[in-house]
Amino acid sequence: MVSRWTSAVAFLLAIATPGNAFVSQSNSPLVSKPVTSTSSALSMGPPADPSAPITEQYGEGSRKYRRTVYTHDQWVKHRSPDRFLNNIRTLVNSGIYKQVAKEVIATTSVAVFVCGWNALAGGYEGFDGSMHEAVIQGSWVQKVGLPLTPFTVLTPSLGLLLVFRTNTSYQRWDEARKFWGLNINHTRDLNRMATAWYGNQSNQDDTKFIGASTPAAENIDPVKRQEDLQQLSLFTWAFVRSMKRHLSPPAEDEDAFCQELRARLSPSQAQNIIDAAHRPNRALYDLSVAIDKLPMHFMRKNEINKNLSIFEDTLGGCERLLSSPVPLFYSRHTARFLSTWLLLLPFALYDPFKGSWNHIAEIPTVALTSVFLFGIEELATQLEEPFTILPMQGFCDKIGMWCDEIISWRGQGLDKEVEQYSMMN
Repeated sequence: MVSRWTSAVAFLLAIATPGNAFVSQSNSPLVSKPVTSTSSALSMGPPADPSAPITEQYGEGSRKYRRTVYTHDQWVKHRSPDRFLNNIRTLVNSGIYKQVAKEVIATTSVAVFVCGWNALAGGYEGFDGSMHEAVIQGSWVQKVGLPLTPFTVLTPSLGLLLVFRTNTSYQRWDEARKFWGLNINHTRDLNRMATAWYGNQSNQDDTKFIGASTPAAENIDPVKRQEDLQQLSLFTWAFVRSMKRHLSPPAEDEDAFCQELRARLSPSQAQNIIDAAHRPNRALYDLSVAIDKLPMHFMRKNEINKNLSIFEDTLGGCERLLSSPVPLFYSRHTARFLSTWLLLLPFALYDPFKGSWNHIAEIPTVALTSVFLFGIEELATQLEEPFTILPMQGFCDKIGMWCDEIISWRGQGLDKEVEQYSMMN
């Protein structure tokens, strides 16, 4: 009897080892002294520095490392023939899989329990291949298990739920990216038209607009022109930067937002935006005022102002995405369905793995199945709120740079007008 219990303990220790692969050990590089991260917002994946705090390895802290902006070099790496090997090699470093570690440990523990209990209650195979009788005996002792058929029947339904969940979340990310694409396009358009039309009351062929109240091609003060267009460029940048702050967590962006505004705008202008209850609206109002002050025909101002209406639409669309998740009952049902399916799966996989030693192959199979299926649901959850994984800061910086470049160009007939202005003065 003693040897039977000794063999049983050895067997349980053997089958419990795979389940520990998902538990961080005390000497793991993930458990480290927290330090301040110096990673770029444009870097992809978890921080390469092994001393980075574990809170930035996965979960909310890792989202800032997913704000990737691709260039040609990144696309070449993306298409590399070694990508499959690299993805397998970095499997254990995936932030997505670390995020679902608790769920994977739970399902793997159920698999360990099923194999262990059935060995104790129904007999087991020793290391030498000999069969041993059940350690726990009694009329009430029975092996546990479930038929595989119900899981086979439910698999298509679970697959449809996961597909709809991930597709809906990706569509939300794609919609948010397109809103910011519209912002980028129309900030350029706005500054281009303002720069080209500044001071012109007519077309270049001297065809006057109906109702023009000032002479065509009125002389332009180059200093005032530069000041007016500079204000336009700054308030264009201030709008998108305020929108970025509006869509970002306060703890992450508030200090940087206030610092950037005070560095680029006048103290009163920056404070007006910072103190506003709805900062993007205030910045958009300031931009509208800057457009209204430009010396040009009202019809041209109307064309420029159409871009502001588009900005209102993109802002409202982003607010809708931020405030309205995928209906909670759908997300919860999918999560409950998936969790129940995976927690009960080890009971159904016991008999199919009878060809392995004491059915032990069931344990890594359940673990990998859980990693990949829970990972799909986690991907959908991470994509559902797109703004903290979009490189919005990069968008804002580029918009500011491009707008400053556009207003530095000369507008229609400016060379002639500056020469006339110089002669008059």
